[in-house]
Amino acid sequence: MRTHAQAVVIGGGVIGCSILYHLAKMGWAEVVLLERDELTSGSTWHAAANIHGLHDSTNISRLQHYTMTLYKELEAETGQSCGVFQPGSLYLAQTEAREHQLRLQEAKARRYGMNFHEVSRDEAERLHPLVDFDGVRCIMFEPDGGNVDPSGVTHAYAVGARRRGAEIHRFTPVTATEAQPDGTWIVRTPKGDIRTPWVVNAAGLWGREVAAMAGLNLPLIPTEHQYFVTETIAQVAAMDRRLPSVADRDGEYYLRQEGQGLLVGAYEKDVRFWAEEGTPHGFGHELFPDDLDRIEDNIMRAIDRVPVIGEAGIKRVINGPMIWSPDSAALMGPVPELPGYFCCTGIIPGFSQSGGLGRLAAEWMVEGEPSLDMFDWDMARFGAWAGKDFTRARVGDQYAHRFKIHFPGEERGAGRPVRTRPVHALQKDMGGVFGLNYGWEHPLYFDADTPDSAGFTRQPWWDSGAARRAPCARPAASSTSRISPNIAWPGRGPRTG
Repeated sequence: MRTHAQAVVIGGGVIGCSILYHLAKMGWAEVVLLERDELTSGSTWHAAANIHGLHDSTNISRLQHYTMTLYKELEAETGQSCGVFQPGSLYLAQTEAREHQLRLQEAKARRYGMNFHEVSRDEAERLHPLVDFDGVRCIMFEPDGGNVDPSGVTHAYAVGARRRGAEIHRFTPVTATEAQPDGTWIVRTPKGDIRTPWVVNAAGLWGREVAAMAGLNLPLIPTEHQYFVTETIAQVAAMDRRLPSVADRDGEYYLRQEGQGLLVGAYEKDVRFWAEEGTPHGFGHELFPDDLDRIEDNIMRAIDRVPVIGEAGIKRVINGPMIWSPDSAALMGPVPELPGYFCCTGIIPGFSQSGGLGRLAAEWMVEGEPSLDMFDWDMARFGAWAGKDFTRARVGDQYAHRFKIHFPGEERGAGRPVRTRPVHALQKDMGGVFGLNYGWEHPLYFDADTPDSAGFTRQPWWDSGAARRAPCARPAASSTSRISPNIAWPGRGPRTG
């Protein structure tokens, strides 16, 4: 094992292996990955491994699109099968707001050259004849959607990294990460120590424990998550092609073909947290007991949409852990307080994002900055104020509303308030309605009779704010004025008062 490395990646799941691969691909041959058990241990091995491109964030859409196109290239490069199935994905809108969201994403796809477009009901029924489309307002189709094999993808990254000189050491737990006066780190293991300028925490379920070795508290908590696979369904077996997956987010479940049956997964309201005080060291390929009663409501909605599910037996149930951040987005990037320490943890749609995450992480370390602005995932968005109570409350809300639409200007109440200023009580008495900014409660507007709301259309608080805004006269220009009264503020046009 090397005693010096350009970077040490901790964690042998799909994210850690992707980062290692992309570092090596960008020319860092002296990189090392350390895995406490076998590759794919933790959350990777039991993932449903669906892949999709579109996201509410434009840059995350780009990142996911890169990932979707990478897998077949990775297969060709390494000779390792990634188990890629891309029969497409159908996105269903049952509400006006969901239709609005999908149409926005369709416009974004056109702008950025992604393949995502509306199809008629007739075409949708041809694509997936087992779906009942009654009550659906809008149907979009993503031809590149599908799923991959979790183990195959992870090992393909590993093969590609090794061929470029990277080292992977399985059954090599990290026992300490120690910052050195010269800005480097020493990573200690039972097999020896490695000095490196970059420590990469991609430890997944053990992200908290690895961070704690460096004195860092990450706002993460695992939950249970279930999906099941049906027995063979005659109509599926009779098809001469693979069926597209179904994204019925208003129904709060996901569905795709698995073998000659169907796979159905759900994010239920009755959230079950796990390992709140720390992930057990010896956990690896274990699962939790089945508890399908907990997702019964979601299953019934899936049966209403695809009736053959209700007639099929259940072949197996997967109930395994996933680890979440307070906003269900990745904690990614250099840690501001710890030079040379990089995090890439808290990833939920890992197989839609693994390639993009690996590429951007490598760019950040090798070139000094990523090619995309990843502000939404910046490590600095949370601080010490995001403690266990806040994290638990927010993760519970995120899990239970996994497929809820994220509207512009949305504010969620879970886990609040965390921090309030001395003027908070006075602002509240004045009718203040509050939002969250780095843990602080701050007034959005003053009208307690108009509750905060979010949507794609103009909300009631807009008119309330306009009615309460006092008119102002345009100041006279003077030779001593430092700002022109007609300056155009970004995105707002000329000042008029």
